[in-house]
Amino acid sequence: MDRVTSNILRALLEKGVRIPLPQGVYVAPEVDPDRISGKGVVIHPGCRISGANTLIMDNCELGTQGPATVVNCQLGRNVRLASGYFEESCFLDGASMGPGAHVREYCLLEEWARGAHTVGIKHTILFPFVTLGSLINFCDCLMAGGTDEKNHSEVGSSYIHFNYTPNQDKATASLIGDVPRGVMLNQPPIFLGGQGGLVGPVRITYGVVVAAGTIVRKDLLEENTVLLGHPSITRKVSHRFGVFSNIKRIIELNSMYIGNLIALRAWYYDVRRQFASATSTGEALLKAGIDKIERAVSERIRRLGQVAERMEESIKIYSASASGKAAQRLIARKREFQKNWPVIKSVFEECLDSPERNSHYETFLNGIEQAAKAMGGDYVSCIRALTREQSEEGTMWLQGIVDNVMNRVWEALPSFGVK
Repeated sequence: MDRVTSNILRALLEKGVRIPLPQGVYVAPEVDPDRISGKGVVIHPGCRISGANTLIMDNCELGTQGPATVVNCQLGRNVRLASGYFEESCFLDGASMGPGAHVREYCLLEEWARGAHTVGIKHTILFPFVTLGSLINFCDCLMAGGTDEKNHSEVGSSYIHFNYTPNQDKATASLIGDVPRGVMLNQPPIFLGGQGGLVGPVRITYGVVVAAGTIVRKDLLEENTVLLGHPSITRKVSHRFGVFSNIKRIIELNSMYIGNLIALRAWYYDVRRQFASATSTGEALLKAGIDKIERAVSERIRRLGQVAERMEESIKIYSASASGKAAQRLIARKREFQKNWPVIKSVFEECLDSPERNSHYETFLNGIEQAAKAMGGDYVSCIRALTREQSEEGTMWLQGIVDNVMNRVWEALPSFGVK
């Protein structure tokens, strides 16, 4: 063990961190001991901690079921990471992951969100209490729904979000629930049965149950319904690489996803900030959550931009075998998307910097300030204590942000005919 690592470990032990086998733990030189709490933190043998931005708050436990590698992650209070690899992600109070986890960059797990064993996620946002079963690959998703630890959205074991298309693009993020209603913690849960999957991008609304073994290929926007499994698809259809025949859907769902992320960032800035503890670590955790949302917005803009860059090639491929008015209309839309992509990109960036604040904003913020004082700063308890009218005000404020994004995108693409 080198002297720097030894000194950091000694500093952690002196402040109260429990390390049963110090010689079996590696802490990189850039880790700041002041960003690791000495209250109730346990680091088991085999753990490796690195990154100058690493933050570990009270009562966290790492490596309970095997080695855990933590790289530039921010952990709120009572976080449990059993074993696996965790990089550039943020875990709010009570979040947990089971053994064998693979949490790659820019994930955000809110309060008491959790995963069982062998879960892989990247650019994924889980709202409070959302639960992932075992053996799951769930990248590029936002999932909300449910009210508490007994009534929560869940993904069954052996589930996958298909986020890479035959056209070799990843403009495929799926919205399971939404931000304007999901943050209110008062919506019915969503259940995705095991041994199934989503073909992104798709939207699923609250109260939907997807039966085990089902592959979701289309939006499910009727609440309180069950999608039953269906026989395997055996028919064959023609496929031409790079055609992008569903360009309108790609633009719409990606823009809606980005709009929801922009609404979530506004929520963190204007609402969650009131619940950040008045300490440097509490503020650092809030900033980490905001950073993950901003990174998610950047990723989705980048992925949609890659599709726009391929429109010229797509037009050539499509024009070689298609004709008629419908074909010409699709070609015109592709050209318009390619030409106006810089405008659309600037819409996303401008809305992120200055989100819409409609008439419901002030009404909701006044109510949340009073509720925060009454509930003593407990975020989840405060949100669940809002009246129906207060929640609706907040939802209408956030939905206004999403609607503004969508309206401005379609204004830049008049040939798509969306009003």
